[in-house]
Amino acid sequence: MKRFLTFITGLLCLSASAQNIDDVLRYSTENLQGTARFQAMGGAFGALGGDMSALNINPAGSAVFANSLFTITGTNYHQNNESVYFGSLNSEVRNSTDINQLGGVFVFKSRNPNSPWQKLALAFNYDMARNFDNEVFTAGNSNSSIDNYFLNFAQGVPFGPLLVQDGEFIEEAYLDIGANLGFREQQAFLGYYGGVIDPVDESDNNNTAYVSNALYNTVNQELFRRTNGYNSKLTMNFSGQYQQNLFIGASLNFHTVLYDQYTEFTETGYDAASEIQFINFDNYLRTEGSGFSFSLGAIAKLNENVRLGGSYQSPTWYRLLDDTSQRINSDLADSEIGFIDFNVVNLFDEYTVRTPAKVTGSLAIIFGPQGLLSFDYGYQDMAGAELRPGTDPRFNDENTFIASQLGGVNTIRIGGEYRIENISLRGGYRFESSPYVDGVTIGDLEAISLGIGFNFGGSRLDLAFSRSEQSSLQQLFSSGFPNLSLVDNINTNILLGYTLNL
Repeated sequence: MKRFLTFITGLLCLSASAQNIDDVLRYSTENLQGTARFQAMGGAFGALGGDMSALNINPAGSAVFANSLFTITGTNYHQNNESVYFGSLNSEVRNSTDINQLGGVFVFKSRNPNSPWQKLALAFNYDMARNFDNEVFTAGNSNSSIDNYFLNFAQGVPFGPLLVQDGEFIEEAYLDIGANLGFREQQAFLGYYGGVIDPVDESDNNNTAYVSNALYNTVNQELFRRTNGYNSKLTMNFSGQYQQNLFIGASLNFHTVLYDQYTEFTETGYDAASEIQFINFDNYLRTEGSGFSFSLGAIAKLNENVRLGGSYQSPTWYRLLDDTSQRINSDLADSEIGFIDFNVVNLFDEYTVRTPAKVTGSLAIIFGPQGLLSFDYGYQDMAGAELRPGTDPRFNDENTFIASQLGGVNTIRIGGEYRIENISLRGGYRFESSPYVDGVTIGDLEAISLGIGFNFGGSRLDLAFSRSEQSSLQQLFSSGFPNLSLVDNINTNILLGYTLNL
């Protein structure tokens, strides 16, 4: 009965959640995905078109297709994360495989010789804009304990409202405090009943000062973080070729978001005199939602060898829902603390993330049937990202912080293709500058790629390899815990795609 009541209470729990700059960055940045040909050439397709994933850069690209076709692509993702924490090096590897692209285009050529419109194209394409499957393991000997996390929330919070009431289950008290008092008070509640902190005067319900139960000079810490999910994008595209040298297009993009984050934290190594000798603190976050954006673009053929492209990607408006679960244990934890687990769920109000618009300029040089070179430059001002509704004072504060920490992101993509009869050899390079003004919290991203394609006339088989690397400073916890882990992420993708001409 107790667990049943907890579940129902959890469904009724509504509160202001702790969305922050991390949420904005998670949904504002996209990993380079797409077809095998697209990735092999570094995604430099803004002035080229003629590839299903080129629609993500420039929606005019579908009008470049000479005929209708269908493309499907599968990818093996290999994530290797090396973390350095207080001089200790650890690594974690994650492999996953998925269908990351699926789409087709229908080309309608004009039958009227007097019409300036040579052809029209209708296209649909599914792309996994970002794959969230990843794992990071951090371990080391730290001079700061998790007790600071709970003390940071607890200081200034009256002790009386944190107490479990007569006839109340501990999990009901946890949910009720989160719903009616807030996240800060809920974390103070966990710290107290988890045995990590105590009020200075336990007999005073008005007490607002707290102390740690842990004694230490240094502590051993281990944190394992696993994320799963995706940000997928379904594109509905319309484009046309005007006369011989101009292609224009527009797309409507519909996003679907699913994100899970599981964090497992263990701390040991306290002084022998410490009453606490271990603390376990685990967190689970689940986010679901959807988003919408649109894009406009054009490609101009200056002559048979040179093409110019330009495109505008609107802001993406995401509507998201979060739910969280927690569990804690220690030597001094309350005997009932185990009833607060991942079955006890906090549900939060719907909120919106607005990502910044992006503009891209492109140049392509065509060397007849032998090959091509392509260059894209994109710019996105991350300082314009926002959490909404703006009527929430905490969101206003976070948006001010976002504007002060984030800046313009410059993206450069270079790709080339060389054809030898029915075989195409491809290569690419991509650079994306840090979204942070300091350039350190998240570093620059660099990627290289290679690929080969086999043209069978009525169909084509493409294989690609891409490798990207980016470092970041990651907090173990977002509040009261200043320690940072340096994580170097190496993402290696192997893609296989098949295209069928219709």
